[in-house]
Amino acid sequence: MPWNLGDILDAISPVLPQDAPAFAHGTRRITWGETTKRSNNLARALIERGAKPGDKVAFYMRNRPEYMETLAACYKARLTHVNVNYRYKPDEVFYIFDNSDAQTVVYGSEFRDVIEEIRPRLTKVGTFVEVNDGGEIAPFAERFEDLATKGSGDRLDIKRSPDDMLFIYTGGTTGMPKGVMWTHNDLREVQLSALRRLGPVPETLEALIESIKEVGPAGPMIPACPLMHGTGLLTANGNMLSGGCVVTLDSVSLDPHELWEAVDRNKVQQVAIVGDAFAKPMLRALEEAPGKYDLSSIVTIISSGVMWSTEVKRGLLQYMPNAIMTDSFGASEAVGLGSSLMTKDGEVATAKFQIGERCKVFDENDEPVVPGSGKPGFIALGAPIPVGYYKDPEKSAKTFKTVRDERYSIPGDWCLVEPDGTLTLLGRGSVCINTAGEKVYPEEVEEVLKTHPAVEDALVVGLPDEKWGQAVTGIVKLNNGASFDEEALRAHVRDKLAGYKTPKRILIGGVPFRAPNGKADYKGVTEFAKRELGVA
Repeated sequence: MPWNLGDILDAISPVLPQDAPAFAHGTRRITWGETTKRSNNLARALIERGAKPGDKVAFYMRNRPEYMETLAACYKARLTHVNVNYRYKPDEVFYIFDNSDAQTVVYGSEFRDVIEEIRPRLTKVGTFVEVNDGGEIAPFAERFEDLATKGSGDRLDIKRSPDDMLFIYTGGTTGMPKGVMWTHNDLREVQLSALRRLGPVPETLEALIESIKEVGPAGPMIPACPLMHGTGLLTANGNMLSGGCVVTLDSVSLDPHELWEAVDRNKVQQVAIVGDAFAKPMLRALEEAPGKYDLSSIVTIISSGVMWSTEVKRGLLQYMPNAIMTDSFGASEAVGLGSSLMTKDGEVATAKFQIGERCKVFDENDEPVVPGSGKPGFIALGAPIPVGYYKDPEKSAKTFKTVRDERYSIPGDWCLVEPDGTLTLLGRGSVCINTAGEKVYPEEVEEVLKTHPAVEDALVVGLPDEKWGQAVTGIVKLNNGASFDEEALRAHVRDKLAGYKTPKRILIGGVPFRAPNGKADYKGVTEFAKRELGVA
């Protein structure tokens, strides 16, 4: 059946325990009974202030219940979610608001100065809503809590469509951020296609209601990564649509001890992260305080967006031996490319994935790659996929291509197809290094560098070079107390990979490696390396 996410919320709300938490933030709890009324009130308030079906709502805040409440309100009012990276500078924030044609902006009070700076240029925005924990709000804004609490809380009398939209703006690692357009129905089908591999799933609203009555709602989960990143957003969204509890953290950056305390306190079953940038601090916190936290409720830790190393998964499993470490391979443009599941008794190599039924691998001539051939290919994902990029038909045509009469999403990831049909991920083609005619995929070299005991994190880029065309260059962040030995690090890579993949130079990073969503900042690191090495 066609799905609409607002219809799902309307359907499940009455059968959920009304006093069960829908959202938790520190000691704060918002029950499902309260959530239903608050999101209905907010949806009706935004409509009364001029928002029409299809209008865009920009979410400019950190992880907190109001993010998810606004998401629910958008679904119910047929409004379109637009994520905003809160680390952006004012002009970058303006770009997202302007490019998305945002009609409503919901922002955290900590970002009021940015809003005030760019507001004169925001001629398309009709409503500003400030999420404020107390005190005065901006004179041009309305208080979120007022909109959420004023009104009857009754269900909206509104007919919705499976083609209602949700936007996920990409991180802009290969140019300006692009708004990926997902329909409600296709997002729901993506979630169900993954669950169908595990067994029967509810295929109708009626079946979903009966399932919740019989089995109960989903368990609590923590999006440890930002909700403004696809991994955090989609995992939290799936939990909310299953009647679960989304637990958010107070700290403005990852505090692993706070995370484990929240797991213990809320009996969290799932944690969503983005690779080793999250997992390594989480593991260190457990090593610092062995036995301090009750982690028996954890069913899975799921990572997406970057590769997650086997060594760190192995370390975490020592503290939660019954859990599953899930590596989900996908992108904002291609949710559900593949997955890798590791348990205490079943290790999986880093970057090795089982692909889903919707996934194909083609070479540069659009010919299928033969498993075991050793020939790299690009990964293509069949329907359901996004409609395209918002207001960018040229880039849409490049990413969402028709191959052999079928439309695919091709985000640019390259891989090898093993004889058993599994994939070994090589990396994103847009950052592929061409050195003396050989292709080097940065992530492959990065994963080897990160296995050295001195290295906390690593990125690899290609710098212009007269002899090689591009010189493979590593930038590392050292573990606390570790000493830097460039030649030892180069030898470590050379021992595990082909000689041409060994970095010509390795530097200690002097800039942030990653955005708060865990994704690599290749542009910033490349500029740093050029300055350090005097490369034009």
